[in-house]
Amino acid sequence: MGFEVAVNALSLGSLYALIALGIALVFGIMELINFAYGDLVMVGGYVILLTHGEGWLFVVGATVVAVIVCAVLMERIAFRPVRGADPATLLVTSFAVSYLLENLARIIFGARPKTVDAFSMLANPVDVGPISTTTLDLVTLAVTAAFLCGLALFLTRSTAGIAMRGAAEDFRTARLIGVRANRVIAMAFAISGLAAAIVAMLLLAQSGTISPTIGLVPALVGFVATVIGGLGRLYGAVIGGYVLGLVTILLQSYLPLSVLPYRDALVFGFVIVLLLLRPQGLFPSRALQERV
Repeated sequence: MGFEVAVNALSLGSLYALIALGIALVFGIMELINFAYGDLVMVGGYVILLTHGEGWLFVVGATVVAVIVCAVLMERIAFRPVRGADPATLLVTSFAVSYLLENLARIIFGARPKTVDAFSMLANPVDVGPISTTTLDLVTLAVTAAFLCGLALFLTRSTAGIAMRGAAEDFRTARLIGVRANRVIAMAFAISGLAAAIVAMLLLAQSGTISPTIGLVPALVGFVATVIGGLGRLYGAVIGGYVLGLVTILLQSYLPLSVLPYRDALVFGFVIVLLLLRPQGLFPSRALQERV
């Protein structure tokens, strides 16, 4: 595998890992697959559209704050009132929130894609030794590494992070020993929102366009990567994202041109085969193993 292919695989895998982490953080505590996560990415994209003339530091700050606030409000208004309901109710609620946010975006901004030239400087080519890549690939790798290291330190060194880990392992027991459910869940949504804000900026730097449905594919990819890694495992979600990115780039690079249009079908074919061999994912959670 060439150096450029390896860098592209790591870059795409990093993006997928961020998306999967945002979904896995909430699932680990609430056992909720939040399909409205993709719409947090969409919210971040429209914030970038509104602020892109104000300097990149302001754009980054405004995007992060707006998406985190939206994620916390989503939890407080939509999910907290139905927290004790059947899992199917939570799932339907996430679809309802997603549908609501997408249609609000259509009403406010229109249904047509809009061009955003906020991070065009990241498209510049860069040569690192024998490797030819872009600034965006390097930034994606660096930002993902920083996010993963920061999250690992938070979960292992801080009181709030340890409480989140305990809640993810056994939410009922964690509440019995004094962990505050509302605080832990709101924190999980806030960190998920931070991941969505980063994904929004990286996606717009890559594509340069924003539309109300920009979050649909990231939500699907994140869900698939989380399932591959093993529902309930944060490191599994990260590894699942990198596996999915690696397979996608390998097929993109080595498939014959006549077969290339079927790349996505082959990627999901690989996912089906993997799940047939490992139905619980690569790193299933203890709770999932006990249920099976």
